[in-house]
Amino acid sequence: MAHVNPPYRADVVGSFLRPKELLEARAAFQKGELDRASLTALEDRLIADLVKKETANGLKAVTDGEFRRAFWHLDFLAAVGGIKHVKAEHWSVHFEGHQPKAETIVIVDRLHFPKDHPFLEAYDRLKAIAGDTPIKFTIPSPSMLHLITCVRAEDYKPIPYYAEHPDQLFEDLAQTWTDAMLALYERGCRYLQFDDTSWGEFCSLEKRGAYAARGIDVDWVARRYVEVINKVLEKKPADLTVTMHICRGNFRSTWFSSGGYEPVAEILFAHCNVDGFFLEYDSDRAGSFEPLRFIKDQTVVLGLITSKFPELEDKDAVKARIKEATHYVPLEQLCLSPQCGFSSTEEGNIMTEDEQWAKVRLVREIADEVWG
Repeated sequence: MAHVNPPYRADVVGSFLRPKELLEARAAFQKGELDRASLTALEDRLIADLVKKETANGLKAVTDGEFRRAFWHLDFLAAVGGIKHVKAEHWSVHFEGHQPKAETIVIVDRLHFPKDHPFLEAYDRLKAIAGDTPIKFTIPSPSMLHLITCVRAEDYKPIPYYAEHPDQLFEDLAQTWTDAMLALYERGCRYLQFDDTSWGEFCSLEKRGAYAARGIDVDWVARRYVEVINKVLEKKPADLTVTMHICRGNFRSTWFSSGGYEPVAEILFAHCNVDGFFLEYDSDRAGSFEPLRFIKDQTVVLGLITSKFPELEDKDAVKARIKEATHYVPLEQLCLSPQCGFSSTEEGNIMTEDEQWAKVRLVREIADEVWG
């Protein structure tokens, strides 16, 4: 059952634990004690080391571990044209335990993708390091920009232009991400992932109820998100793979929402034209496989290995779960990965680097035994 195109039988979501040396250097840079050139040189060296470890542990496509970011999403979103990065009184969602640094974004002008967006240089640098090794590059979904600024924010007031032309906000979102996708493609990107926790929230009956109490029609918002993503994908080159990763929060081994995929399955799985879904399935909070009955021809990467805790899963139990999923999606359409990254923010989940790589090897070993 050969599988040469992404997503791969054994894959990862994208982020890896930051080395202590990197965390200390980033802190020094924030204090003005280290210049940008020195920080970038250190990031390059540590990413080169990471790439070697990724290939040594059996991954076909490598990432930069998101080593140049503080957050999986805010670094990208804050650099979008029309966005302002601001401090906040509290994080935009509540995690069950540790809380991230309170930062957020607001829309201050029409959205656009700037030609000097820092993620373009980040991709170029990763490509120079990886050479001929395939690269997986991750950015937040356009849904996240709208969710944070317009849905989670109870004090959202549209800028005058979007107040007069409300549909244009979604048009500008789609164009911004289209321009980002094509700019990365021009630089050689052939495997791009949209990270999107909006669907994890929309799976939660508690959160859906809270949004409804504020007068927000979650299903209407969800359909608009699918429309925006599909508008972006209309311009996707044929040899570019675009996937979506969905989870329910990942910060210092904690989470922020629960609920199976049933509330979003028909809207998302049956209508969103991504090439594959990376789906969190490492705990009861993600529900059953039954919502996968709406999957069409997309690849489904089962996130059955947790990235939150170091204990290794039982191989036979994971294989049994994969077999269970084949009741809804053919085995040839399935792959395996951890349910999320190991370090969605620079603080990282509560495990060691050795434990992290043991998880990656477990994914590889199970994939080899299931698919050959």
